[in-house]
Amino acid sequence: MAYVGTPIDTTNQFQSLQGKRFSGDGSTTAFTLDIAPSSVFDIEVFVENVRQDPNSAYGISGTTLTFTGAPPSGTNNIYVVHQAKAVGTIDVPASGVVPASLASNIISGQTALAAVPAATDELLISDAGTIKRIDAQFFQNTPAFMARMSADQSISSNTNTKVDFDTEVFDTDSAYDHSTNQRFTVPSGMGGKYYITCTLGTDDGNEGSVFVVNIYKNGSNEGESSYNRIQRTSGVLSFDAHTIIDLSAGDYIEIYARHETAVNLQPGINSGEFRSRFGGFKLT
Repeated sequence: MAYVGTPIDTTNQFQSLQGKRFSGDGSTTAFTLDIAPSSVFDIEVFVENVRQDPNSAYGISGTTLTFTGAPPSGTNNIYVVHQAKAVGTIDVPASGVVPASLASNIISGQTALAAVPAATDELLISDAGTIKRIDAQFFQNTPAFMARMSADQSISSNTNTKVDFDTEVFDTDSAYDHSTNQRFTVPSGMGGKYYITCTLGTDDGNEGSVFVVNIYKNGSNEGESSYNRIQRTSGVLSFDAHTIIDLSAGDYIEIYARHETAVNLQPGINSGEFRSRFGGFKLT
C-alpha cells in the first residue's frame, strides 16, 4: 500500500502497549497491575470482553485496580490495556547527538563544588578519543607530608646521623611514621615522582665548618646533599637538600646529617618547625 511520509522504522521506533490479564473468582475485587496508571482514563478494562465504564466500574490507587463489583469467575476473563503508557525503547543513532544538541550551560549550569575535590571524586577525560572517568586524586599533589623536631638533636663529627623528625605538621595519607622510624613510606598504588625537601638549622659550629644533609632512600644515601660553610660569629644558620626522585610503593625516605669538624656539636640541630623541617609530596 502506498503512503506519503517517512517510512516507519518498526525495529527501533515501534512501541507496544502494555497489558495484563486476570482470572475472576466471583468474590475478588482488587487486582495488582504491573504499572501504576495516573488516572482511570489511562487504561481500558474489559470483563468478559465487555469494556468497563471508567467513571463507575472501577477505581485506581497506585498499581491497585479495584472493581465496584466482583467480576465473575473465569480464566483470564479480565484484561487491562494501558492506553497512556507506551512501553518500548528508541535507539538514538550514532549521529543523533552533536555539539549543538547540548545546552550551552551544560557545565556552568550545574551546582558548583565549593570545596577541594575529594580523592574519590571523579572527572571525565578523553583517553585518545575514548571518554573515561578518573579519580581526582590523580590530579592532586598527594600523598604530602611535613614533619619537624620536638627537641634539639646533637650531631657527631664526621658521622651520618639520622635526624629525628618526630612530630607531624600534616600527613595527608598517614604515610609518615613519626613515632618509630621517622620516615615517609610510599603508600600502595601511589608510586611516581616525588619532590622531597629538608631544611636543618643550627647555631653551632666554627668558621669554615661544613654541614651536610643527606636524603636516604631505602636506607641508602641518594647523594643529594647540601653543604654550607659557616662564616659567621653568631645567629642561626640553615642548610638544606631538595630533590625530585622516582619512588615505588613501599619505598621509604629518611634524613641524615653530619658535620665535618673536630668536635661534636651540642645541640647541633635546632628543633622548631621554622628552623628544621622535612617534607615532600607526589608530583602530578
